[in-house]
Amino acid sequence: MSKPTSIKTSEEVRDRLRVLAEERGTTITELLEELAARELTAAEREQRAVEAARELGVDYTAQVQQDGQNAWARIRAHQGDVAA
Repeated sequence: MSKPTSIKTSEEVRDRLRVLAEERGTTITELLEELAARELTAAEREQRAVEAARELGVDYTAQVQQDGQNAWARIRAHQGDVAA
């Protein structure tokens, strides 16, 4: 079992995490663990893109990488994600 630690955040974020956890019938700790396990790092996303290209028989070139990033940016923009 891991050693507990603390994460500093604003009261607003803490309160939102509390509400989200309560709505899911879980704790903030479990909610954060689930989020951390579900989200991919940049390296993991890149590796999956390489594997997907290989499965599709596509050479994973810099142009393919850029086209993929551009496509995802447009998708996020249409979803209203300000990070696009």
